[in-house]
Amino acid sequence: MAKIIIIGGGAAGMFASVFLAEKGHQVHVFEKNEKLGKKIFITGKGRCNVTNDCDPETFFESVVSNPKFLYSAYYGCTSQDVMAFFSSMGVKLKTERGNRVFPVSDHSSDVIRALEQRMRTAGVKVHLHTEVKELLLEDGCAAGIRLADGVEISGDKVIVACGGFSYQATGSTGDGYRLAKEAGHTVTEILPALVPLEVREAYVSRMQGLALKNVRFTVKDGKKVLYDEFGELLFTHFGISGPLVLTASSKIAKRLKKKELQGYIDVKAALSGEQLDGRILRDFEENRNRQFKNSVGGLFPAKMEPVMLELSGIPLEKKVNEITREERQHFVSLIKEFPLTITGTRDFKEAIITQGGVKTGEIQPGTMESKKVRGLYFIGEVLDLDAVTGGFNLQIAWSTAFAAASSINESKE
Repeated sequence: MAKIIIIGGGAAGMFASVFLAEKGHQVHVFEKNEKLGKKIFITGKGRCNVTNDCDPETFFESVVSNPKFLYSAYYGCTSQDVMAFFSSMGVKLKTERGNRVFPVSDHSSDVIRALEQRMRTAGVKVHLHTEVKELLLEDGCAAGIRLADGVEISGDKVIVACGGFSYQATGSTGDGYRLAKEAGHTVTEILPALVPLEVREAYVSRMQGLALKNVRFTVKDGKKVLYDEFGELLFTHFGISGPLVLTASSKIAKRLKKKELQGYIDVKAALSGEQLDGRILRDFEENRNRQFKNSVGGLFPAKMEPVMLELSGIPLEKKVNEITREERQHFVSLIKEFPLTITGTRDFKEAIITQGGVKTGEIQPGTMESKKVRGLYFIGEVLDLDAVTGGFNLQIAWSTAFAAASSINESKE
């Protein structure tokens, strides 16, 4: 049986180690942190969105970068396989809105504990506080690693599972990219993804803390629609956040790096423009002798009302019965297309995942083995693979880890 070195004790590294050790391989996991699974611990706001209980079509539609690369890996380890794996270890699961799967306990620590227990049982040797500085390569093959203290450790196979560049406090500091480059691999441009967006307009900060539900958020580059979805968003002191915005950020990150984009919020997405106009007409009729500023109560949340009144262009003291049809229609279009200028994303500190990474064209999609160095594998977020929110990114980690482990197991049987 082979001696296998896994660099990184996160989701992908832990998962791969279990399937390798259970086949009798000597498996060593090297983790520079003081404990395993630090990023798992904070995923899903500490609840751990384990996967998404969806069909394959939905999974691939949810992958933003290089979905076709994942075909083989995903079919080898589907969302349902992951759910069965954790359920078999006593982690009770529940499925919430959007098919998101969480532990019933709402504690990510249950997922980490189950993986650690399975690793212990299988005999995985874990080396904490141990940083890997270099890959050892011989004649185009992976031969081992050199640690930060200079110690060299030989191995038959090396799996790089260091994660990306987001949430750096968890240890994702881009080590995997450096190791990949040193082994002759291309690393595509890395960008923060699933990250809040910065907005130019000062009026946004006046609504800080306001969450809007059941709205439509659209992002355009000129006339080209880049993103258009329905859901929830949140105003912040710098711009916007929330589920709709995080997903949008992954779809627009590359374009946004080059230029500013236009964002629009349909504040009353449940109503058509005509229906909204009808409602405002009725409100105006009931308040016909009042000033405009006193006639829109109930249309917007309290924090939003002064901003909408100001942007309407209608004098606040103007009597409702004096408001022209053009003024009213401009007000309707403001509500249906509340304008934002998106200037950029927040940085990696606030990004849930990293977009970009080890170029998938240089990796065997069925095995995760490097096409450049035999016996060297890349799994999880270090690869140029990312998806929208909802458990899909962890599923990428599980599927790629299982693909690598299965390939190594088959090659030694």
